[in-house]
Amino acid sequence: MKIKKILVSQPKPTTEKSPYFDLADKYNLKIDFRPFITVTPIDAKEFRKEKVNILDHTAVIFTSKHAIDHLFRMCEEMRVVLPDDMKYFCTTESIALYLQKYITYRKRKIFFGTGTFTDLLSVLDKHKENKFLLPSSDKYKPEVIEQLKAHNIDHTLAILYQTVATDMSDIADQNYDIMCFFSPEGIKSLKTNFPNFEQNDIKIAAFGPTTAKAVENANLRLDIKAPLPEAPSMPAALELFIKDMNKACKKN
Repeated sequence: MKIKKILVSQPKPTTEKSPYFDLADKYNLKIDFRPFITVTPIDAKEFRKEKVNILDHTAVIFTSKHAIDHLFRMCEEMRVVLPDDMKYFCTTESIALYLQKYITYRKRKIFFGTGTFTDLLSVLDKHKENKFLLPSSDKYKPEVIEQLKAHNIDHTLAILYQTVATDMSDIADQNYDIMCFFSPEGIKSLKTNFPNFEQNDIKIAAFGPTTAKAVENANLRLDIKAPLPEAPSMPAALELFIKDMNKACKKN
């Protein structure tokens, strides 16, 4: 089976330097980008009901770019200015670099892990003197909260946006060789949109352990895991898999 068509359940990259485009050119692939979830903001009036004071915190934990967008949106709505000495902790370098959209990166205290929240915990453990804010969606991962509590890390959960399944009916007739997912919500959206979905020869790729677990819980076959030591990103994991598939095809 030669890989020709891939669906990535994320927005299309805004830069031409994306590794996805390099992958497509290198292996003559067609890669479609379609978010399986739609993000809707929670307004300031609703957020105030959570009784969370953003400026009571000395550090912020970001597990997604959406969390960054919505924290700074909320700050703007509420006329809150984050202090220059605020510390930022991100699960990946990519998320950390996204902060450049809102702050002067080189002048701030920014830390990041290598892709998993468990890895980031080792960094957080070294900064326990801080009071952490955790911006999130309404579909936050309970295991993240449990891990923070287990490590005695002082934190506050702030629900800033909601996620709902996107209508994906327009891709029902598309024949993808690989489908890539990045959150349990993406898997839920797949099942919501296509309740009779049969995987057959379609390969499913999952980024992160919670997404991988969601694939298994949905009784689907997990074919590609990311991140891996030798493939820290989804494009890198896809390339490893494609190389192996191409080798197998040549042997046959």
